[in-house]
Amino acid sequence: MTESRIRRLATTLMDATTDKDLQVQDQIYNALCYLGESEPEEILHACDEYLRQHDKLAYPHRVIILKAMETVVKNNIALLDKSTAKVVIFLASNEMTKSKEVVRDWQQAASNVLVAVGQRFINKVMEEVLTKFQPGILPHYFIMQTFANLSVSNVFGMVPFLNSILGTMLPMLGMAKQDHMKSVFCYALQHFSESIQEYLANLDKAPDPTVRKDTFSNEIFSAYEVLFNSWLQHREAKLRLAVVEAIGPMSYLMPSEKLEEQLPKLIPGILALYKKHTEAFYISKSLCQILEASVNIGSRSLDMQLDSLLGTLHPQICAPADPSIPLTIKNHTEVLRCFTVLACSFPDRVLTFLLPKLESSNERTRVGTLLIMRQIINSASSQMEIKKPFILASMKLPLQDSNNKVKRAMVQVISAMAHHGYLEQAGGEVMLEYLIRQCALPSDTQLKKQVPDADDFTSDSVQSISVNTLFLLSTTVDRMNNVLWPYLLEFVTPIQFTNALTPLCKSLMYLATKKQEEGENASLIRYDLNANLPSPYAITTRLLVVSSQPYVGDCRGTAALRLLNVLHYSVHPALDQLWSKKIPPLVEYIEENTEKSLCQKEWEEKLLLFLQQTLTAVSDNTWICQFSMEMCKQLNSYNGFLLEKNFLYKCIGTTLGACISKDLVQKQLQELLETARYHEEAEREGLASCFGICAINHLEETLAKLEDFVRSDIFKKSVGLFSIFKDRSDNEVEKIKSTLILCYGYVAVYAPKELVLSRIEADILKNVFQYFNTKVLGIKVETKDLTLKLCLIRSICMISQAIYSGVKCGDFIFSRKAELVAQMVEFIKAEPLDSMRTPVRQRAMVTCTYLVVLEPHLSDPDRTELIDTCLASVLALPPLDSVKERDGSVADAFHKEMLYGDTISALKDLLKSLLQRNLTPHGLQDMFAHLGPWIKSSKEHERQRAVEVSAALLDFYLGKLNVSTVIPFYNLGVLIALFSPRCSDSLASVRQYAVDCVYYLLYIQLCYEGFSRDHRDEMVEGLKALKKGLEEPDFTVLFHTCNNIAMVIGKRVPPDQLMSLLLAMFEGLADPDKNCSRAATVMINSLLKERGSVLQEKVPDIMSIIHSKLQEVDEEHVRKAAQQTVYILASQHKSVVVSSLLGSSLPFDSHTCTMWRSLAMEPPLTSQILEQLLEKVNRDVPYKESKCFLLGSSSERVATPLPLAATCALYEIMSAPESGAAVLGLYPQLFVTLLLRVSCTVGVQLPKNLQSRERRSAGPGPAPHSLEPCSSAVGTLQAMLARGGSEDVARAVGSAGGWELMASTERHHDGVAVLASAMARHAGPRLPLIVKNLIPVLSSVLDSQRITTTAFLAELLNSNVVNDLILLETMMDNMTSRQKDPCMSVRMLALRGLGNISSGAPEKVRKHGAKLLASMVNGMDDKDDPHNLVALEAMSSLYKLLDHVEERDIQSMLLHIAIRIRPFFDSEQPDLRKSSIVLFGQLTKFSEDNCEVFFEQILNGLVTLLLHLQDPKPEVVKACKFALRMCGPNMGCEGLCDMFLNHLQEDRSLHYGEFMNNVCKHLMQSYPEMLNRLISTNLFYFKSSWVDIRAAAPMFIGFLVLHVDEDHCQQVDLDQLISSLNLLLKDPAPAVRAKVAETLGRLVRLL
Repeated sequence: MTESRIRRLATTLMDATTDKDLQVQDQIYNALCYLGESEPEEILHACDEYLRQHDKLAYPHRVIILKAMETVVKNNIALLDKSTAKVVIFLASNEMTKSKEVVRDWQQAASNVLVAVGQRFINKVMEEVLTKFQPGILPHYFIMQTFANLSVSNVFGMVPFLNSILGTMLPMLGMAKQDHMKSVFCYALQHFSESIQEYLANLDKAPDPTVRKDTFSNEIFSAYEVLFNSWLQHREAKLRLAVVEAIGPMSYLMPSEKLEEQLPKLIPGILALYKKHTEAFYISKSLCQILEASVNIGSRSLDMQLDSLLGTLHPQICAPADPSIPLTIKNHTEVLRCFTVLACSFPDRVLTFLLPKLESSNERTRVGTLLIMRQIINSASSQMEIKKPFILASMKLPLQDSNNKVKRAMVQVISAMAHHGYLEQAGGEVMLEYLIRQCALPSDTQLKKQVPDADDFTSDSVQSISVNTLFLLSTTVDRMNNVLWPYLLEFVTPIQFTNALTPLCKSLMYLATKKQEEGENASLIRYDLNANLPSPYAITTRLLVVSSQPYVGDCRGTAALRLLNVLHYSVHPALDQLWSKKIPPLVEYIEENTEKSLCQKEWEEKLLLFLQQTLTAVSDNTWICQFSMEMCKQLNSYNGFLLEKNFLYKCIGTTLGACISKDLVQKQLQELLETARYHEEAEREGLASCFGICAINHLEETLAKLEDFVRSDIFKKSVGLFSIFKDRSDNEVEKIKSTLILCYGYVAVYAPKELVLSRIEADILKNVFQYFNTKVLGIKVETKDLTLKLCLIRSICMISQAIYSGVKCGDFIFSRKAELVAQMVEFIKAEPLDSMRTPVRQRAMVTCTYLVVLEPHLSDPDRTELIDTCLASVLALPPLDSVKERDGSVADAFHKEMLYGDTISALKDLLKSLLQRNLTPHGLQDMFAHLGPWIKSSKEHERQRAVEVSAALLDFYLGKLNVSTVIPFYNLGVLIALFSPRCSDSLASVRQYAVDCVYYLLYIQLCYEGFSRDHRDEMVEGLKALKKGLEEPDFTVLFHTCNNIAMVIGKRVPPDQLMSLLLAMFEGLADPDKNCSRAATVMINSLLKERGSVLQEKVPDIMSIIHSKLQEVDEEHVRKAAQQTVYILASQHKSVVVSSLLGSSLPFDSHTCTMWRSLAMEPPLTSQILEQLLEKVNRDVPYKESKCFLLGSSSERVATPLPLAATCALYEIMSAPESGAAVLGLYPQLFVTLLLRVSCTVGVQLPKNLQSRERRSAGPGPAPHSLEPCSSAVGTLQAMLARGGSEDVARAVGSAGGWELMASTERHHDGVAVLASAMARHAGPRLPLIVKNLIPVLSSVLDSQRITTTAFLAELLNSNVVNDLILLETMMDNMTSRQKDPCMSVRMLALRGLGNISSGAPEKVRKHGAKLLASMVNGMDDKDDPHNLVALEAMSSLYKLLDHVEERDIQSMLLHIAIRIRPFFDSEQPDLRKSSIVLFGQLTKFSEDNCEVFFEQILNGLVTLLLHLQDPKPEVVKACKFALRMCGPNMGCEGLCDMFLNHLQEDRSLHYGEFMNNVCKHLMQSYPEMLNRLISTNLFYFKSSWVDIRAAAPMFIGFLVLHVDEDHCQQVDLDQLISSLNLLLKDPAPAVRAKVAETLGRLVRLL
């Protein structure tokens, strides 16, 4: 019986192989394999029987079964008996050969079965297969393939058969006519040969150690003859490749003499194939095997083939390998192996062939040859030993090759040479120099080619590989140490190797460190033995100079300094301690910074200090003189490196400063002046700084040399020579003069102040102006040369700084000060006002900043001219954006932006300098007399700059102010009026600066009132906080902020300044900027409010004027100011008429709205108006029913006009902030009336006469308050809450979407609940009176009002605030009484309210438990509930109550509830499924006393809950997880309980299959007797409408079966189960069918 069932299962699965879904097919295959694991022989017999009986089954389905058989055989090969093996072999053999045609998938699957069986039963397999391999009859294709695969999978078992197979096969070769048969013979011969080679290589492990190569030689040769002589000539490319693949391994087995005899034909035959095939890998691999076989037999005829071999193989390497095609890479490897074989046997001839190829004009030929050379150098090292000089000599041409690919290959060759001792030979230095030249390639240069080649390398990649190679040779090839040290030092100083400095320094440092480890003197540089090495002076200069740009060239600064540190003893013995101490911090400084963060000036100062300390430590004048001469000698090398050259000049200055020999100093300075390249700015700067630094110790010599140079023949010759070339003359001479002027400036700054002050006017300035002014026929002509002008300005600036820092104020009278200031003013005036192209005006102003602080004082006219000139020159410049647009280039725009910023800063500093001389209110007034017109300019950019400068000046004034006596700040009002309207300027930046100005002015006033400068006034400090409000150009924000600013001003301006302030403010109304005019109106009103008592007699006149303009207003901002004044007037005059306003036509126009709002300003009056309006809303009916005339149409509700108008009026009044107090007084009445108004207007229409007006009012302009009844009521309720101090309520309802819900016909009650919740949270104290007003409404005749009231009260019960306010009992009684309400919505909401008590007052639930539970059970039994909505609410509420009821109250109803909710588990409504399942989970807490009874309910629901973990709705899945976690502890199985608790967490994803597997394991361990019941319940779900649940049910059964004990298997009606699964196997969903197939496989455990 068992056998028949296993077979029945297997048959069921095999019947299903016709399924077209791949996933199902895979599952069937897996199921068959699973059955096979349990009963391998039975399943193999079943498969055999099935395939024999279903002879017509299509081959794709047979393949699934055969693959399963192969897997079962492979996994259970040791368990199979011979009879089963025989059956399988016979079946597979028949399946494989049934069709004479080749059907690859089918026959391959059958062949694989034979190969799998052949692992153990090789003789049986061969016995069967050999019956189909008869002499003289061409075998089936897969017979040969099976032989081949068997020979690979079972070498020792198969080789003994090969002799006879070969004997039978050889005559068949001639019979094979079809290409695929020839190919399979080749395949077999290839694998036979490989198998024989493996057998012979492992004879010690072989069953027959007597087997020899000779055993197979003759047969292999006979086969070779057919393959080579006949088949290799075939036109089919695939066949030729199959032949070639076979001949390679066959060549090892051919008789030696026959191979020798065949080589003259074989090698040319193979080589000829390269021309016929694009894919050369198989040819190269076979050729390499043939060459190795030939060398192994000591072939003499191979040398005859050498030329053709080399000639054919060489192009294979020259063709570049494509990395995306792996076979091309493999082909290269095989060809290089061929060259290795040939080079080991014929070194001379191979080199003779290769080396001339290096001279080829073809780039690929040269690159390929170098690749072969690298291979030979590495793999044939012993044969190449004596050839080293010859190979080195042959590399001269490649060393000159400019092609980047050749360079890269050459670097690789040099690397190979280094490892094998080539570079130690004569000529090795040339190779090293070449390598270093590649390291020095510019890393950012790309090869410029017309058509870029994807394979080509950039010089960047050549440089990269060269750098890596040099470092590897230095650090990993020990034999190279003596070659590289100290030879590499020769490349440090030549400028052409600059780019290679970093790798050179790193390599040298490593080598020097290694030498130091060898012994004390090993690293000392022997200059006597190395004449070409640079001197220590040259090395030190070079490394120091390149360190000045530390991040260039892959961070060469650190490498250079580290090398310098290692070489300290070779530079000078005295430097050991100093450099060991000073260099590491310098390196650390570079590493701590980046190229962006490093301050170049600070870094250079550190290096110059290091140089100075070095010179001090050496203290040998001869050494220092040599050092300075070497520095001067290197100057010209740096002509292309301007920054480094500039630094070198500073080093020369420092070194000359330390030089004792004054003659040498003068000689070197003369030489510098004679050789300098004056047309380069960096060089001029460098030379001037050199002179300045030198002047620290040699002032007299420096000044003398500068004067001598001008008088010298050299200078005169230069001028004379240049004058011949007239166009060059002026330019070059001006550059020399510029440099000399700059030199004087630097000398003045650097030289000792006690020496230089006396020389400034007498010598320095005299010479500076002598060079600057040119005389033509005795008349002074000012130069137009920009460089000369800038150098003069800088020089005068430096001279002024020198004077300022060198003397105490007043000790030095600078007689030429006025003249110099006048000169600067002329320069500034000469600059164009439409653009800023040069830094002349900026530098001239900086110079004036230093000049004006020197004595004597400037005269008033000079001072005025200086200020006006500078302001006009800077403030009137066009805005920066237009300059950027005009210039276009990003770099130019950036430069302009930087220059503009510097210029503004220079202007500020100059004006501060001038103000410093007169720090009084008068001085301040005088400064703003110049700035005033610019502050009020109609051009934005001029205003912006002027106010920015003003803020800086006032800040400076306040910072410097030191008041000794209290004096009046007489011009405060005028200045505040100048700036305060600007707080509303159209430009945000002006607004910010204007606030700053007011802030500083008020603090200046406080200082003048006697407060200390560090005193902080709370009001004035508040201005800073107001700046935030000025960032955005929002008028309302600006309005508010300006008002606050005016309040601060009003409180802090002294009474005597108020009138002047107001008068000046009124002038501000005419400001060209409307924003500023608006600000003036705001500030006037604010000041009137704040300080109106002073001007009280003016108020009535002002009010009357503004009120009359309300209806004729043009400007928006003036209208707003008028409204504000109306509010002030309304607070003083209390007469209002309500009826006329209510009589206004709807919707209200803007003037009516304004009038309504103005009535809200006085609380008593407002309260009376609100009470009147509430009475109007409540007195009239909210709507009238209007019958439609169309047949079948329902009636519609139309709003009545009076309540509608009153609602709109309430909205307008409560929109005014001042109505707050009145609203608070009437809060409950307003809230209830408006809530019920909303309730009554849901779905209500406007009267037809108003609908057209509503549409017209929705035109352009600001949106008026909606006239639509419900929207109007909701808006008014929102306004009432906001004004009644319940903004949080309105905000909470808004963020929860409550207002929209309240206006919705379907979800109105949800919106009311949101409102109630918000009221409970944010307005609890208001609720008693609101509830009191609402309870009578529960008896309203209008359903809408009862629904609204019930919804509101139900939600209030959710909050503990109701209990706190002693409202709960009343509300609960009212909710209970609503259960008989005719309206279903009211009944549902009443249940919700009763359930909410669990949240609001859980202790009351215990008190009224029985009553509440009775209400819920009644709700579940509600007969008038077609959609189960009341039942759903009852379940949800009951769930909430269960946590708080007494256990005795629930016990009596527990079973009734459990049975009542069970049908909802599978409801089509997700909400019902979720609620019922969650409630079921909660009920388990009360099951202890009825444990057995309720356990039965858990078992009834368990399958459902587990299956619904695959429910399509996530909320239902979540509910099932909860219910199962709750059920777990009641199931008496600890393992199951732990699983539910650990794996069914809400936030944790569930691997369902794995989880169910473990669940079923525990179920079958704890409740094995439940198996049949669990399976039966699952069978019910085979018809579920949800695919995932249909798929889960069979899987559930499969896992149950997997884990059940044999003792309990008899429970199951297996026939019914298999029938059901069979039926489900036809399910339309592939996922279901796949799970069924999987389960069918597992049923084997029931058998």
